[in-house]
Amino acid sequence: MGRDVDSELVAAGERRIGWAARAMPVLTALGERFAAERPLDGLRIAACLHVTAETAVLMGALRAGGAEVALAASNPLSTQDDVAAALAGYDVAVHALAGVDRATYYRHIHRALDIGPDIVLDDGCDLVNILHTERTELLDGVTAGCEETTTGIIRLRQMAAEGALRFPVVAVNDTRTKRMFDNRYGTGQSTIDGIMRATNTLLAGKTVVVAGFGYCGRGVAERARGLGARVVVTEIDPVKALDASLQGYDVRLMREAAPAGDVFVTVTGNRDVIRGEHLAVMKDGAILANAGHFDVEIDVRALDDLAVDVHHGVRPSTDEYVLADGRRLLLLAEGRLVNLTAAEGHPAAVMDMSFSAQALAVAWLAREGAELAPGVYDVPEEVDVEVARLRLAAAGIEVDVLTGEQERYLHSWRLGS
Repeated sequence: MGRDVDSELVAAGERRIGWAARAMPVLTALGERFAAERPLDGLRIAACLHVTAETAVLMGALRAGGAEVALAASNPLSTQDDVAAALAGYDVAVHALAGVDRATYYRHIHRALDIGPDIVLDDGCDLVNILHTERTELLDGVTAGCEETTTGIIRLRQMAAEGALRFPVVAVNDTRTKRMFDNRYGTGQSTIDGIMRATNTLLAGKTVVVAGFGYCGRGVAERARGLGARVVVTEIDPVKALDASLQGYDVRLMREAAPAGDVFVTVTGNRDVIRGEHLAVMKDGAILANAGHFDVEIDVRALDDLAVDVHHGVRPSTDEYVLADGRRLLLLAEGRLVNLTAAEGHPAAVMDMSFSAQALAVAWLAREGAELAPGVYDVPEEVDVEVARLRLAAAGIEVDVLTGEQERYLHSWRLGS
């Protein structure tokens, strides 16, 4: 970890982890199952994830299953130092510290890889990228991996298309439960939470521009509209743009939205979504927030070039850029993930679903990974269904079961109307 761990920090982290675990009944139950069945005995896992209380619960489940685990941060601004300190009690090797520079961030990933992993867990593909470029000596020992976020899967699919990916990776992000619960509801709520904490702005009556109408963008748009904002959507995908239009959103080009918006949220997984030409026409006081994984969606260099003065920390996680004509643009969280930098990320109940799918995917890979060819794989349907079933059971909700006649009807082409 590169720091002395004090008892007060550990105690604070343990309290935070305990609070999160109370809202994570599915992952807690899986941890108990793993402790009994030990499906991960003898495996070494290197993880590059947000170092938060919810991640700590996942680490506990993996350790209970018998794995040796090393953890690095997937974003230095999201690391909760008290949680990192407390994780030592889980016997997890943690290489993370809040606010480190880029060089230290990558050095921490290298230290996590020093474990010599059999399985890797990634959130954004940085760890997998380093494996394939700088730590190639470890590749032969890696059986498989999991990827948690849309941005990472975009990169992995490109690697696979070019024949560069050397092992199978499960796209945990693409499960039905993950897209519904995490991307839509989690990102929607936590992004708005980050904007509110950073600026204390009133969204009612404001124009909020959401760049990207995937599952995450849809969640942000829904939450903003629910708070009384007028929501404009920008898109490159005609089908998603049509979907947004049919849901009543105002769909425009970014160059048209730029002078009209009060708050801008990028949720695309791509770079330079908001560029210099857009920044140049924004109104005084416009708020810029990114909910995509990397800090490239808003062109911060262009913003630096346009500014004649920068006031850092005018509010928590808020920097004010003053342009030559006196207009002020407010950049949140340095252009990084606003929901994890200015707020606490997804609620624990949301991460219960995502991390349960991740834990079950790891157990599946421990059994099947060696038989899979390199490539990007969907999470097995039975894993997705089990996560949903366990979550419903924890909430005391039951669903109907097909009758024998219904089963025969669904599986026969001979039965007509």
